[in-house]
Amino acid sequence: MLYKRITYRVKPDQASQCIRFLNDHFIPIQIKNGAKLIGQWQTESMEELMSIWEYPNMDEYLQIEKRVQKEKIGEEFKKLYLDCDEDFLSSTGTYESPQHTVSVSGFITNQNQETLLVKTYWRSDTWELPGGAVDEGETLDKALCREVFEETGIQIIIHGVTGIYSNGSTISIVFRGESVGGNVTTSKETREVAFVKLDKSNMNEYIKRPKFKPRVLDALKGDYAPYEAFKVRPYELLARYDGE
Repeated sequence: MLYKRITYRVKPDQASQCIRFLNDHFIPIQIKNGAKLIGQWQTESMEELMSIWEYPNMDEYLQIEKRVQKEKIGEEFKKLYLDCDEDFLSSTGTYESPQHTVSVSGFITNQNQETLLVKTYWRSDTWELPGGAVDEGETLDKALCREVFEETGIQIIIHGVTGIYSNGSTISIVFRGESVGGNVTTSKETREVAFVKLDKSNMNEYIKRPKFKPRVLDALKGDYAPYEAFKVRPYELLARYDGE
């Protein structure tokens, strides 16, 4: 992500007027054109206002700036402040918990119609479908392929989504797919990895935790919901899976 800081120096008696213009005109135009406002602050002396904006990357920022400039509000706004500084910032880490965590897991089968299962070090009482958290900026399908390979050593292709599950803080999306290469191996997260014959009759022998059982049962049905990954500005379809 790219961050831009704008610092306005104003006369204290014009600070409220400047804030009002920012809130009523400048900020809505920026947001309409694709910028994201992180926050806006005022010093105690009321002599400075600071805004921080977020952009996906420099190319997106330049495109947004072109669209904003067409709105032609800059000259009117300049009358309200003495001068301003603009600079770009880079994050040194992630310090705020997201409102929701997004995770993916896969019901992956091999040519023998065996299902790929893992036992993790922190949930060693149960087998489960391989998967994990989606990284920032990562599409769900790419995240699943990465997580399955990291946890099991197996390369996969995806067919579609078989279920979406939420507990209020975590959203879990389950895909169905098949192995296309690699060798079964454990990792720093998985203590056991195996392909097993799995169906309704023996599922409880492997899947011990209640929250994982509906995910396996839904995947066994083989019903799919369409899934697409895409980019915007310009629009580009990255992937689509609907069970075919």
